[in-house]
Amino acid sequence: MVVIKQLITKQEVAEYRQILAAQSWQDGKLSAMGMAAEVKNNRQADSESAHIQQLRNSVLQRMGAHPTLVSAALPHKIFPPCFNRYGVGERYGFHVDAAIMRMPHSQEVMRSDVSMTLFLSEPDEYDGGELVIATEYGEQRLRCEAGDAVVYPSASLHKVTEVTRGERVAVITWMQSLVSDITTRQTLFQLDQTIQALLSEGKADRQELDNLHNVYHNLVRQFASV
Repeated sequence: MVVIKQLITKQEVAEYRQILAAQSWQDGKLSAMGMAAEVKNNRQADSESAHIQQLRNSVLQRMGAHPTLVSAALPHKIFPPCFNRYGVGERYGFHVDAAIMRMPHSQEVMRSDVSMTLFLSEPDEYDGGELVIATEYGEQRLRCEAGDAVVYPSASLHKVTEVTRGERVAVITWMQSLVSDITTRQTLFQLDQTIQALLSEGKADRQELDNLHNVYHNLVRQFASV
């Protein structure tokens, strides 16, 4: 699980929220599959809206340009981002995201390896609405600042607790990674982050960095599926 600080800026958050305020919203159950529909109680912006499609493209651009997100997820395919909102009394119980997703208006499918939640509401705008992710170390509970994103394995049980005050607005999406194995992907992320830290600190000479880059890219070459 990785928290990406300010995937989008506060100004962009404000622009997103202004556009979303004028959109029509549908029952979130319409986009849920299987058992997830039984525990889902929220609203989702109309995906056919031209304004929503514009926001989707903006989020995708930010995702593709953020080095930490790319390092953590190694995305191969990305599901078009969805915009949701939770009002008072709304929640999404524990569920696992569908393993295989069909791209909208297409016969193409993708495997969900990595999930992402991008927060568009500030924590003081609402009570409840925590993103809870079940991990081997116990439940991780998150209420991030607007503009921050959380990236986590799609195989994890997770939920959004009931909102008791205000409104929680967020973006969700899923990625098929070039590396499907969680442990391997985590190892590659740690190696890449170490290389980036050495680069920024200037504590390693060029030959050492070249050797580490060689190891990293050869590992990606070995484990990536394209």
